[in-house]
Amino acid sequence: MTRHKKPLDGIRVLDLATFIAAPFAASIAGEFGAEVIKIEHPDKGDPLRNFGTPSGETPDTFCWLSEGRNKKSLTLNLKTPEGAAILKRLVAVSDVVCENFRPGTLEKWGIGYEDLKAINPRLVMLRISGFGQTGPLSERTGFARIAHAFGGLAYLTGMPGGPPLTPGSTSLADYVSGVYGALGIVLALRVRDRDQIGQCIDLALYEPIFRMLDDLLPAYAANGAVRGRQGLGTSNACPHGHFLTGDGRWVAIACTSDRMFERLCKAMGRPELSDPEQLGRGPVRISRHEEVDQIVQDWLSGMTADEALTICASQDVPCSLVNSIADIFGDPHFEARNNYVTLKHDALGAVPVPGVVPHLTETPGEISNLGPELGCSSDEVLSELLGLGPDEIASLRAAGAV
Repeated sequence: MTRHKKPLDGIRVLDLATFIAAPFAASIAGEFGAEVIKIEHPDKGDPLRNFGTPSGETPDTFCWLSEGRNKKSLTLNLKTPEGAAILKRLVAVSDVVCENFRPGTLEKWGIGYEDLKAINPRLVMLRISGFGQTGPLSERTGFARIAHAFGGLAYLTGMPGGPPLTPGSTSLADYVSGVYGALGIVLALRVRDRDQIGQCIDLALYEPIFRMLDDLLPAYAANGAVRGRQGLGTSNACPHGHFLTGDGRWVAIACTSDRMFERLCKAMGRPELSDPEQLGRGPVRISRHEEVDQIVQDWLSGMTADEALTICASQDVPCSLVNSIADIFGDPHFEARNNYVTLKHDALGAVPVPGVVPHLTETPGEISNLGPELGCSSDEVLSELLGLGPDEIASLRAAGAV
């Protein structure tokens, strides 16, 4: 079978960023063929190395091993003239730069977008920051939790009348911004190849969160409606939420149409409830959501989660166990879809990490290595890519640049 090149084969990415958002965009590029050079401070490296669950056998956490995938590690102190000079030489032979410093920081060091564009006019630069490169809040620091709050998601999360809660992963905005960042890179490279111009991608951490808030904006503008915390359900459909089964497990059921509700009624042995004169119409169910949810809850209380899944599947009712990671690990569907893959680590042995998304039939992505040791590729990059000799590399180390 003919092996096609990966979509980003031949693309070189310089990842100057820290933690998750912009580095995640670089990781996605690496999964689909790009050469990714992670540039880290010589002393401590990316703070992500110390974030999350300690691995125990290495100085790096499992978060770093998973999210630092498919990268080479080059140590470079960008604050030094020597380090900035090396970066500029790398930019001349690269395609993409990813960064997430506070706006103005790289400019202060003489390596902002305009500085690098002068070296490589075809350069694509991804800049992810808390509040973007422009606007009255652009200089403020932002993390994912701040993005969830500012972007409107945290306000929606929790039980009615209760406090706003963490929307699942505290790093959700980082990952979503990374996906949008990767999309921006691909779009900009498409334009570069077509029109021979580079450009800057300006992405605020809160913007992907705000972009995913359904119809909240036009609804508020039209009638002043402010959606609040909805707990286990939603105001858009009913029954559409999480329910407790008789064996103490939670399942999710989604009925976004009258036809789906009709199928659920058959599964419950209550077909009469789907009559339009009773609960067969969506607006009626939404107006009587407490009653409808209680009917479903009473039904599920009399069976195990496995029984509920079987019955719902038999009637084509959308239903899933609310999975913990323990449920996911070993699940045959996750395995069949290669949703997680196992790589070998010299000290830890087998380390499973999330797989590549999306699945391309002809040019699939892959994970070549876990997060690298700090500076493990410094000599390789400096000698093979820039042609520096041992004495020059030693001089850079003596100057604290590498």
